[in-house]
Amino acid sequence: MHPAFTTATDAIPITFVAKSTLESLLTGLPATERQFAKASAFTGKPGQYLGLPDGKGSLSNVLFGIEDADDEWRDLFRPGLLPGNLPAGIYRFANTPHDARLATLAFALGSYRFSRYRKNDATSAQLVPPDGVDMHEITRMAEAATMARDLINTPANDMGPDELAEAAKALADKFGARYSCVVGDDLIAKNFPLIHAVGRASTRAPRLIDFTWGNPSHPKVTLVGKGVCFDTGGLDLKPSSGMLIMKKDMGGAATVLALAHMIMDAKLKVRLRVLIPAVENAVAGNAFRPLDIFPSRKGITVEIGNTDAEGRLVLADALALADEEKPDLLVDLGTLTGAARVALGPDLPPFYTNDDRLAADVDRCARSENDPLWRMPLWPPYDSWLESKIANLNNAPSGAFAGSVTCALFLQRFVEHAKSWLHVDIYGWTPTARPARPEGGECQAARAIYKLLSTRYG
Repeated sequence: MHPAFTTATDAIPITFVAKSTLESLLTGLPATERQFAKASAFTGKPGQYLGLPDGKGSLSNVLFGIEDADDEWRDLFRPGLLPGNLPAGIYRFANTPHDARLATLAFALGSYRFSRYRKNDATSAQLVPPDGVDMHEITRMAEAATMARDLINTPANDMGPDELAEAAKALADKFGARYSCVVGDDLIAKNFPLIHAVGRASTRAPRLIDFTWGNPSHPKVTLVGKGVCFDTGGLDLKPSSGMLIMKKDMGGAATVLALAHMIMDAKLKVRLRVLIPAVENAVAGNAFRPLDIFPSRKGITVEIGNTDAEGRLVLADALALADEEKPDLLVDLGTLTGAARVALGPDLPPFYTNDDRLAADVDRCARSENDPLWRMPLWPPYDSWLESKIANLNNAPSGAFAGSVTCALFLQRFVEHAKSWLHVDIYGWTPTARPARPEGGECQAARAIYKLLSTRYG
C-alpha cells in the first residue's frame, strides 16, 4: 500500500461534518467534547479542522468540515487537507464523506511532499482505509501522481532529455516493456526532422523515447507526451516571468508516464506504446529561426512562425510515427498554449477530438474521477489560419485568437489513420495549493484517461 495508509486497528476517528449535520453531531458528543467544540467556534465550515481532546493529552476525535450533500460545488478532494493538519498518528473515517473512494485518494495525494533538495515537513499521519475501497487502485493512482509530480518539480539542470529518458526506461524495465531511444543526429537519419530542429541548439541532445508493452494482439493504444525539459522560447525568447516555471514544460511527458504506469500496473488488455519527444528549446548559434522551413516525418513542410510554439512541432513527428501503426486510440498530452489557460484557467484542461462517443466517455470519466476536463472544438473554419505562402503549414498563426484551437488543428494534420484521436492541452502545475493538490507540478488528465481505458479495455 501507499505509505499514507496502514492496516493498524487502533485509530483516531475522523468525523465529517456539514453545516446541516452540525447540531445533531454536537448533540451526540460527550459533554466535555461538545463544550470544547463550541468554545472553539467550530461551525462545520468546509475545510475547518478541530481535534477534540480526551482529557489525557491525546485526541479522541477529529471534526472536519465538508460541504452539504446537495451543494453543487462540493469539493470531493476536500479530505486532502487532512494530512497537512493532522498530528502524527493513525486515523480512520468515522462516517462516510461524499465519496469514500475519492476521499481516500485525496488523503494520499494530500500527503505528497517534494523533498529531493531539502528535508521537508513530511506528514506522518496515516489512514486506515475504509471498507469497500479498492486499495490496489488507490495506490496505483497515488504512485502515478507522485511520479509525475516529482518529474515536473525537478528543475531542468537535473531533468534534461537524458534524465527524462532514464525515468522512462526505469518505468519500462519495471514492467518488462521494450524500450528504445533515438538520440541526436540519428533523429535526422530516422526521419524525425522537427524533433531535431527544436532540440539541436541545446548541449543536451534531443531524443525520441519509445517503449511498448502488452500483448500485440490486443487493441493498440498509443500515448504521446510533450517532453520539452526547458523552454526558453528559442530565438523568440520568453520574458523572464514567462520562463520562471518552464521546467514544467515536460509535464505532458510526465503525465504520459504516470498514465502508462497505471495501465501496466493494472494489466489492462491493450498493446501500449509510449512516445516522448524529449528536447530542450535553447538559444545558440544553431537554433532554429523564425521563417525557417522544415520537412516533417509525414512529409508536410512547416514554416516557423514562432520558435516558442515548439511543443506542437516535436509532437507532430511523434504523432506521425504513432499514426503509422493505425492505433485503436491515439492520445497526446502537452503543456502547449497559454490560450488554454486564458480560456479555462489552470485547473480545467481542454481536450479535443472528432469522436463524439470518445468525447462523451472522457467527460463522464473526468467527472467520476474528479479530474476535470472540458471539450473544445476542432473548428474547421480556423484551419485556414495555419496556411503558409511558401510551405504546407505555419506552426504559429500571427493572429491572437483561438490559440489552443489552432494548435489542436495543427496537430490534427499529422493524424490520419488512427481510429480515434484525443488531444489534451494541460497546464501541469498547481499555482496555488488546493485540497489534495500542493503547489507545484500536477498530474492532470491521467486518472480520467486511465478510467476511460480501464472501462474500455479492463
